[in-house]
Amino acid sequence: MQLIDYFYVDDADLKKISEKGIESILKELDPHSVFITEEDVQKMNEPLVGNFDGIGVSFQIHSDTIHVIDVISGGPAEKVGMLAGDRIIKVDDLAAVGDSIKNDWVFKHLRGKKGSKVKVTALRKGRNEPIVFDITRDKIPINSIDTWFMIDKNTGYIRLNRFAQTSNEEFSEAISDLKKQGMKNLIFDLRGNGGGYLNIAFEISDQFLDKDKLIVYTQGSKSPKQELKSERKGEFEQGRLVILVDETSASASEIVSGAVQDWDRGVLVGRRTFGKGLVQRPFVLPDGSQIRLTTSRYYTPSGRCIQKPYDEGTDSYQQDYERRYKHGELLNADSIHFADSLKCFTAAGRVVYGGGGIMPDVFMPIDTSRASDYLINLRSKGLFNTLALEWVEQNRESFMKKAPDYDSFSKEYDKLNLLSEFEKFAVENGVRKNEIKKEWVNSIVMDCLKEETSDTNAAKYDSYKDYADFLLSDKGILSEIRQKAKQEDEKTRKTNAVSDKYIASTLKALIARNLYGIKYYYMTMQDNDEELQKAIEIIKDEKLYNSILKK
Repeated sequence: MQLIDYFYVDDADLKKISEKGIESILKELDPHSVFITEEDVQKMNEPLVGNFDGIGVSFQIHSDTIHVIDVISGGPAEKVGMLAGDRIIKVDDLAAVGDSIKNDWVFKHLRGKKGSKVKVTALRKGRNEPIVFDITRDKIPINSIDTWFMIDKNTGYIRLNRFAQTSNEEFSEAISDLKKQGMKNLIFDLRGNGGGYLNIAFEISDQFLDKDKLIVYTQGSKSPKQELKSERKGEFEQGRLVILVDETSASASEIVSGAVQDWDRGVLVGRRTFGKGLVQRPFVLPDGSQIRLTTSRYYTPSGRCIQKPYDEGTDSYQQDYERRYKHGELLNADSIHFADSLKCFTAAGRVVYGGGGIMPDVFMPIDTSRASDYLINLRSKGLFNTLALEWVEQNRESFMKKAPDYDSFSKEYDKLNLLSEFEKFAVENGVRKNEIKKEWVNSIVMDCLKEETSDTNAAKYDSYKDYADFLLSDKGILSEIRQKAKQEDEKTRKTNAVSDKYIASTLKALIARNLYGIKYYYMTMQDNDEELQKAIEIIKDEKLYNSILKK
């Protein structure tokens, strides 16, 4: 760096060069040792710290306009009368509409130091003039628990999206509320949970296990072995427990699910977890930037290290999901093979394996019906969110008179025929349900002609047109093409039938969220969630539950 500074032909950005150098060095170590610039440290920490300073709204940008989806109860925006459905058109003296308005712009201008003021101008349906709100920013909590509710009179459900500083307190609050409603059994959803603080994973594991049970231990070549054992009476040490996991459940999620599995405390349902068993320690550099350096590995009580291999480099490591999909692992548990050297045993003697994620007790294949071309096109264009937002904006007032709370939502919503309306809306936006793919037609024709074109028949004709006329006159070839097309149509109809159910459920859930809050999205989606339905089946059947745990 000194040589570059003293002798390089041009002025060099030494800060930028040093940052790139550090990133390259860390990339050579493992996929999780990272460098974070001073500007990004707060942004990276925010979801785990559990709060930020702002006005207290959730929003969605649609048609170059900021739409308020929800207003946090007791927050600064609610105190001055801002409502869900308001459209923000100005922040202080800056226009808040147009192509330049992105999420980062909104964060930059609506967030700010606690006690500072911001003037927000908004349009509201039914009012001709804009409303100007003078808002004093305050601490806004970021909840790590998306929702909790009772599935039936005995079974509670909690969904945790990350392990943040406040997660254990949130969990205790949720458990307490569910117990008041009669909860005896619990489904704990860690799908999509990429982890967070190790100490929070320890605290939440302690909620399930009685005293003096090993939860996790960490060890590295320069970090002595450290054991973390349950210390106190947890909120849910008794009662049937099912934990939902998938291929994106990682790190802290794997600590909790690993401890529960190793002590035979509950049943894991889903797919093999991500496989992150490395612990990062933050080191702050003089300019405020930060290195998060892997200092140890963590091990489950049975001695499993669930870190998947990374010896082929970071890029290969990041492609693991694609390899799992191509290998068939997301569809069939039989495609997953573990080496005998990785074998460990639970407290009850059940065989479990380390070396690459945690394999659940009950495997659930990924729902491929949600990957239909129609559904993918709808998602890629954001049409679910768009229609839900527009419908709620147009119908909020009239619908809320009929269904002022979620208890009456389904009854009123089911009277509507929004699926049909949605299909028309999709066509208007360039997405057809049974769109014919040129590539598919070409492949079918080529398959049918493979035998014909493999010999020398084409050489018998003087022109391409003569050869084409021959092929089109061959009733056998045409019949085969029609048969294959008929099979494809039948396959498409079956796929659409399943997709329609999911589309209807998703649309309904998004509208429930926009009307009543995020909690109700998950409540509405539960009937169409196959993994959750399997968890419910297991938790209701004591004999089945005990047989899985070999009790």
